[in-house]
Amino acid sequence: MSSKPWRAEVVIFFLAAQFICFFAGMIAIWFLHHFHVSGFVEENDFGNVIIATLSFQGVTWVLIPVFLRLHSINWRDEFGLRGKMFRPIGLAVLALIVILPAVGWLEQFSELLLQKFGWQSPEEEAVTLIAGAKTLPMKVYLGFFAVVMAPVAEEFIFRGVLYRFVKQLGFPKLAWLGTSALFAAIHGSPAIFPSLFLLALTFAWLYEKTGNLLAPVFAHSLFNGVNLVILLFQDSIEDWMQKFSHHA
Repeated sequence: MSSKPWRAEVVIFFLAAQFICFFAGMIAIWFLHHFHVSGFVEENDFGNVIIATLSFQGVTWVLIPVFLRLHSINWRDEFGLRGKMFRPIGLAVLALIVILPAVGWLEQFSELLLQKFGWQSPEEEAVTLIAGAKTLPMKVYLGFFAVVMAPVAEEFIFRGVLYRFVKQLGFPKLAWLGTSALFAAIHGSPAIFPSLFLLALTFAWLYEKTGNLLAPVFAHSLFNGVNLVILLFQDSIEDWMQKFSHHA
């Protein structure tokens, strides 16, 4: 990663711009829903999905070049797109292979624990959207969002800006633990909080180990891609597993 420290006023501008855009997007959704505009009537209608994602992750894509330009940093350097890229990509794949069993176990354990105490945890909103997507354009958009848009935006926010800035202020442990907890919390489901927290710790480790965002972005994208395939083909996978178990 670049040795240049993030300027506090630019970080504040970046976060404030995101908050304002996201808040404006939520107000727009409320008005469009209130007046029963087509595409915004139901909570998971395509119009609501487009505005919600573009007002947060989409806006981040616009803010990234502005943020880096104000620090005189080339985006290729920050995202590790110069020179050899095999090492960070290979490290990302290896880290996921190692951590995925623990991530899956934590998610199952959390769900069982919540059920034991009588707390029915809601599914993550993104999971509900993808599983319920009926039209091809919505499936394509959500696939692009999960594999490309969200990983780039979220890794830049949580690892590229927040983690690095908090560490720069002299709080490395808070940077590692705090930004990982915040990343897990924004996904809105207590059942997946522990597993996403562990995943976020891994992404931060990849960022530290490689010095750029390529490895955590690739790992994040690969994780989302695997889950996307499972969600979209869940019924087919279950049917195949049943047939395989009968023939075994």
